[in-house]
Amino acid sequence: MKLIYILLFLILNFCAQSQNASNIAIDSIQFRNIEKEFILRQQQENKKRDWAEFSKYDALNQSNTRHPKVVFMGNSITEGWVNAHPAFFTSNLFAGRGISGQTSSQMLVRFRSDVIMLKPKIVVINAGTNDIAQNNGTISLEHILQNIISMCELAKMNHIKPVLSSILPANHFWWNKTLKPAQDIVILNGMIRNYAVNHGIKYVDYYSSLVDNNGGLDTQYSEDGVHPNMKGYSVMEAIILKNLK
Repeated sequence: MKLIYILLFLILNFCAQSQNASNIAIDSIQFRNIEKEFILRQQQENKKRDWAEFSKYDALNQSNTRHPKVVFMGNSITEGWVNAHPAFFTSNLFAGRGISGQTSSQMLVRFRSDVIMLKPKIVVINAGTNDIAQNNGTISLEHILQNIISMCELAKMNHIKPVLSSILPANHFWWNKTLKPAQDIVILNGMIRNYAVNHGIKYVDYYSSLVDNNGGLDTQYSEDGVHPNMKGYSVMEAIILKNLK
């Protein structure tokens, strides 16, 4: 109901500001602009109600009749992987549980619903990019690592083998142009690798195969400097399959 009021407010506000306020008719282009604004506000409202986005995979998780061998927990890089090459997941009995824009804190909150309840043998965790991008505000590298450690501990407690993967290289974020993330990514990857080595956890290094000379994601593997294209995902697939043997 609140969103209906918002839509009505936007329409009335637009009409009030038009050159001919007496004529409240609006054309299709004007209506589409109002509709876009309405949808944006609706999405923002939905995020407030479901911060961790449990609803994203709730129905899919409920309908699951076969335990996946591996669940991939991550952000848009993981979600985009499933969309770009679904056969890689279905043919290997893998499940993708990536959500665009998510930070390690959100992944940790939904870890039970989107990983543990599926009862996989292995979970591959790729987290940290959006933390460094400050999608949910500032967070220290130490606290990012703590979230990743907590996911590993939850996995082990439920007899799921955790596998930690490196954050992909990036020397800019197009949605937060004030940041220079390349060095923080190198440091956090080192922290993740050290934790994995010290606790007998497999560490998968995508970074070294995808980075360019400037600490960014090589242009042959990406169109926007953050998300892999199909060529980039093909490199990642070869790396992860070798590490899951």
